Amino acid sequence: MKFPVQVALAELVPRLPVGPNWWYEVKLDGHRTVLWRETGTVRLQARSGRDVTASWMDIAVAGMELPPGVILDGEAIIVVDGRISFEAAQSRALSSPSRAPRLSEDHPALYIVWDVLALPTGDVRSRPYEYRRGAMLDVLAGLPSPSRIQAVSATDDAEVAEVWSDSLQGTGVEGVVAKLSTSPYRPGRSSSWKKVRHSETVDAEVIGYTGPAARPRTVAVRLPDGRTALSQALGAPLAAQIAGHLAISPASGRGRTDTGEAYMAASPDLVVEVLAGTSRHAVVTVTRLR
Repeated sequence: MKFPVQVALAELVPRLPVGPNWWYEVKLDGHRTVLWRETGTVRLQARSGRDVTASWMDIAVAGMELPPGVILDGEAIIVVDGRISFEAAQSRALSSPSRAPRLSEDHPALYIVWDVLALPTGDVRSRPYEYRRGAMLDVLAGLPSPSRIQAVSATDDAEVAEVWSDSLQGTGVEGVVAKLSTSPYRPGRSSSWKKVRHSETVDAEVIGYTGPAARPRTVAVRLPDGRTALSQALGAPLAAQIAGHLAISPASGRGRTDTGEAYMAASPDLVVEVLAGTSRHAVVTVTRLR
């Protein structure tokens, strides 16, 4: 398996599926991260495929306790005042290599693992979820205690999953993910994995912007159904965060949305959340970076 790997994604659904073959996992509000334990080192990969090791060095150091050859998928999270803080995770992810260590001293990160893609014996993505879950737990059991690397909570009881979904709002839990026990780890979006979020949002890929790159007014996005559209005006904090990504991804020409609106094309390896209701129209509302 070569770095980076295309990650598996869950289909957004309004309610959790039920049945004898479903397992359920808590969906935490952090940054999707793949951990590669290579010979002599650890590399961390963002959902986009970008190397983010420098931003999450505390997780990388903890990962050195894993056997070489292990590749894990999970979420990098930060807990602030007893609550999982997406804002703190976002600050870490967007920080410079020199600032990230200072942030980690104030708020150390945790890596919550939900899957294993490879073991020292080789690629296990084709094996069913139940096998991978057991193998993942065996690997994590070999870590010293306490560790910054922990397994996600999971159950095969739909009623327990519903309780999680209802009771954990406000704690930094984003929702619940359901996975078929027989499902392989399949790159891209799959109906074998389904997620229910507390907020009605969808993920959209940023493909460009309007205004100056240092202070974008809007972003052009590709929605899950393939349509392209401009967002509504960005607030100052969002614009500043997106500008940081655009600074390392220069404009690559001009483009037009499906409705003919012009934008500067760019590929900043950036995914944003947009309100699900607005995505039916020509203009979308960005709520935050993913």
